[in-house]
Amino acid sequence: MTSLAPFHLAIPVNNLSQARSFYSNTLSFKEGRSDSHWVDYDFFGHQFVIHEDKTHQPNPNAFSVVDGHEVPIPHFGVVLAWNDFHEFAKRLENLNIDFVIEPYIRFQGKPGEQATLFFKDPSGNALEFKSFKNTDQIFAK
Repeated sequence: MTSLAPFHLAIPVNNLSQARSFYSNTLSFKEGRSDSHWVDYDFFGHQFVIHEDKTHQPNPNAFSVVDGHEVPIPHFGVVLAWNDFHEFAKRLENLNIDFVIEPYIRFQGKPGEQATLFFKDPSGNALEFKSFKNTDQIFAK
């Protein structure tokens, strides 16, 4: 796999204070710049920004069935190293995160086998974190 450049992602949150507490305190993401209506974070080396939009309401019924699970759409996240994923998953479990899909191995024994988990932030934005034991399998068919 080639070296990747950091991505930038900005998402809406309906309560900036609540979202800031979640990303800063619960997930322990390091804060960068901020203003009265937005905050940026170091998201595993990527630039992630929450912007307050008090009208933001994701559709809680939007999903796609993948490997027998109802995967929320839209969602975003990052691919972590195998050991980092398992440490992060354990930390989330210890924090009693309410998982939409609890950590498990998807596509077991097939191309693209991966560890994955899903949860939502306080504004209802769905996050997925995953890992491939073999990173050469990220785009495997």
